[in-house]
Order: sequence, then C-alpha cells, then structure tokens
Amino acid sequence: MNKKTEWFQDWFDTSYYHTLYNHRNDDEARFFMKNLIAFLKLDQGNAILDLPCGKGRHSLFLNEQGFDVVGADLSVNSILAAKNNENKTLRFTNHDMRNPLDGTYHAIFNLFTSFGYFNDEQTNIKVLKNFKGALYTNGHIVIDFLNIKKVEKELVQKELIVKNGISFSITRNIDKYFLIKNIDFDADHKHHHYTEKLQYLNLEKLKYFAEEAQLKVKHIFGDYNLKSFDEDKSDRLILILQ
Repeated sequence: MNKKTEWFQDWFDTSYYHTLYNHRNDDEARFFMKNLIAFLKLDQGNAILDLPCGKGRHSLFLNEQGFDVVGADLSVNSILAAKNNENKTLRFTNHDMRNPLDGTYHAIFNLFTSFGYFNDEQTNIKVLKNFKGALYTNGHIVIDFLNIKKVEKELVQKELIVKNGISFSITRNIDKYFLIKNIDFDADHKHHHYTEKLQYLNLEKLKYFAEEAQLKVKHIFGDYNLKSFDEDKSDRLILILQ
C-alpha cells in the first residue's frame, strides 16, 4: 500500500498547484496531440489512455477527435472535476501508475513531464511494464519528458511568480540525481511549502528503462513538431515505445 507521503500525492491534489500552472498552453498541447495522432496513424474509435490526466483537458480533446479515451490520475480532486465531462467514450478514474492497469489500449500517452517522479529508478521500469501490459499488439507508448540537459544549462535558480493574488517564491537546483523545485507561498492565512522532485533522466537513462521493460524505442523527437532530438537545443525529449 502506498503511503501518502510523496510530494506528488500532496501537491497535485491542491488547488494551489492548478493556480500556479494555469498558464499551460492548450493550443500547444492540442497541436502536439494532433501530430501524434497523425504520426501513430491512430484510427477513430481506437482506445487511448491518458495517464496522468490531471483534470482531463487533454483527454477531452482526444475524445473530441473521435477516440475512446480513459483519463486516469492519482489526484482524487482532479478526477472529481474531470468526471463532469464523462460520456460513453470518455471515462475518468483514479489510478496510480505504479499499479497494473485495467483495460487494453492502442496508445498510452504519458504527457508533459509526468514521468520520473519517484525516489528510485526501478519504479520507472515498473511503470513501463504496467504500460506494456495494457497495450494491444503493435500499440504505442508516448513518454513526453523535458530535455534535462537544456534545463540544466538554462536553469533559473530563483523566481517570483504571482498568480491570482498569490506570490509563489520558487527556487530550483539540480544534483546528479534530481531536479528539485521548492515552492513557498502564503494563502488562506497560512504559509505553504511544497517540493517538486523530478529524476535527472537523460536519453541514455530512458533507453535503459525501456530495454529493462522489454520495450523498443521506435522514435525519438525533440519538440511538439516531432523534429529530431538534439541534446543541446531541443526543449523536449519525446520517446515512442512499442
């Protein structure tokens, strides 16, 4: 049984998380997914798993494109919000990606740096094995991660971001194992502190995890246009696994 002590279980379930990240670009996300749909040659009616899905904005868009979509997330509050958009071909459920999956899918999307949250690397392999176990033959897994080398080179160590009247004081640092972001702010008559902790994962590490999960790396891209990956210049590290 997973204890509710890990940073992502607490932070992602707060309203403050959604306030801080409310600037995320829906147009960019939809552009990326349209490119993925075309590249993977997905057919209308195919089953897609969006994990983790947050409040379901990407699941909803995929469903609008004609796919049978399941959005899954660990956050109880996010799934409660997402369920307002459910229909016959769009369903939302609480799920921890460290646990085996129900259902079978033509594609599993792990989007916008939703990998490498854990304290140990072996859990990443376990997650990929869970994904593989829920794929149809010739199905695809999409891992959309940041390019840690470029992030490290351009790291903003201190930043103040004001959203909805809340001043978020953010500090960042990188060691050989993790990218760590500390977030401090005052809201609702209380001081809050949260930490985001993301594993330092480069292409070599992600290839290793895929190999250990007995998955093949079919394609590697460096942005949402699906251009080739360049370790020095690319914003993203996107892997298509099979």
